[in-house]
Amino acid sequence: MHHRLIALTCSLALSLPFVWAQTSLSDSTSKAPLNLSLDDCLRIALSENPSVKVADMEVTRVDYSKTETLSQLLPQASFAGSYSRTIAKQVMYMNMDFDDIMGGLPSVGGGGEGGEGGNSGEGQTPQSRAGKDKSDGGFKVGLDNSYQMGFSVSLPLVAPQLWAALKLSDQQILEKVEQARSSKLELINQVKSAYYALLLAIDSKQVMQESYDMAAFTHDLYKKQYEVGAASDYDVLRTSVEMKNIEPQLMQADVAIRQAHLQLLLLMGIDQKTDFDVKGTLSDYEETMYADVLDIKPDYSQNSQLVLNKIQTEMVDQSLKMEKASLYPTLAAAFNYNWTSMSNGSPFKNFRWNPYSMVALQLNIPIFTGFKRYARIKAAGIQADEMKWNRQYLENSIAMQVDLAVENINVNVEQITSCSESVGQAKRAHDIMEQSFAIGAASYLNLRDSELALTRSRLAYYQAIYNYLIARNALELLLGNAPIEKYQPND
Repeated sequence: MHHRLIALTCSLALSLPFVWAQTSLSDSTSKAPLNLSLDDCLRIALSENPSVKVADMEVTRVDYSKTETLSQLLPQASFAGSYSRTIAKQVMYMNMDFDDIMGGLPSVGGGGEGGEGGNSGEGQTPQSRAGKDKSDGGFKVGLDNSYQMGFSVSLPLVAPQLWAALKLSDQQILEKVEQARSSKLELINQVKSAYYALLLAIDSKQVMQESYDMAAFTHDLYKKQYEVGAASDYDVLRTSVEMKNIEPQLMQADVAIRQAHLQLLLLMGIDQKTDFDVKGTLSDYEETMYADVLDIKPDYSQNSQLVLNKIQTEMVDQSLKMEKASLYPTLAAAFNYNWTSMSNGSPFKNFRWNPYSMVALQLNIPIFTGFKRYARIKAAGIQADEMKWNRQYLENSIAMQVDLAVENINVNVEQITSCSESVGQAKRAHDIMEQSFAIGAASYLNLRDSELALTRSRLAYYQAIYNYLIARNALELLLGNAPIEKYQPND
């Protein structure tokens, strides 16, 4: 027990932050730790991870943008009103004889230069004399106050560019939907990698703990033999050193487990103080490994990058159509119903409201805009060609990555098979050496060598399974065929 107290004291001293975090975690909740499977972690992540929520919100945002574009094809109605006060009235001059035009009627102002009725004032009313500029024969027009208010309605009848913009909005929504799917695929990949890393850390810790327990058992055995004179002080010291050499590895395993826990909690989007355990071990995946490998279909048509490239190419093509549509005529209908009032004096009385309305058709035929549309059409055409070349390069690159990923999976499967056989042989060799050591037919060095061989083979075995799972996970991301619907939270 003494050597265990020493090991525990050293471990606590060197890993104080992690022990404190674990103590705080246990104090913060009285409930038992959650026992989560990989599917549980994925469901929580797809429900609580902020990046997934943001991606879904982007889809909703772009959907509203489409509604904004669609609204331009609907009738637009508005009400407006205005008031103006004349400070200096406009003076009007007319080069004609009002007496001839009006058949000898009294002049209403103006007239020729010094002509009859021009400046004499005969036959003029006081109002006309007041509005006449007697210095040069002009006369002022207009009233002091002018009011106008009314409704206006417009409706586009022929709008090719708006129609093309509406189709472009559909492609933008598809782009955001695919980006949301890509975000979920990335999250699934990250959660699986973190989950596998946590399993690897736990299994490695278990292997090192068993090695430490064996070293501690041997140390206790030699210590008791030394007390009765059956072993030397060197044997006790040597086993004590072997035991202490494993302690740093145990502390590193604790650190790795803690880091994997925090990483998984971060990806799931839940409180970092949440305590949970994971189900199963890495060796459980060996049972389904061969069936999974045989089920691999290297179809990368659902690769998120390829799907996005296809949508973006269609968006560029639609942008080109929209630029070409700007060359076509547009036709719109308009309707106005207004009221006007004009008066002199105070702006708060003497209202004389007069309604008027009209219906109109507005035709707009583009003729020349300084080659602006021509330049835009050419630029959009070049961008469409660029997207086609990018897609060809992207397909070749993804095909190469898929081939390498499949080859890497096959290599990892062979390594797992080899390591599994190695673990079995090392276990049998260690059992034989342990029995030989018990009857005194083998030395401690021989026993220790068999223990180290067994530990290395088991660590290599778990590492090979981890490498296989990571390679399989990378291939799933490349193919874009992760079953997202399986992990989606139930509404």
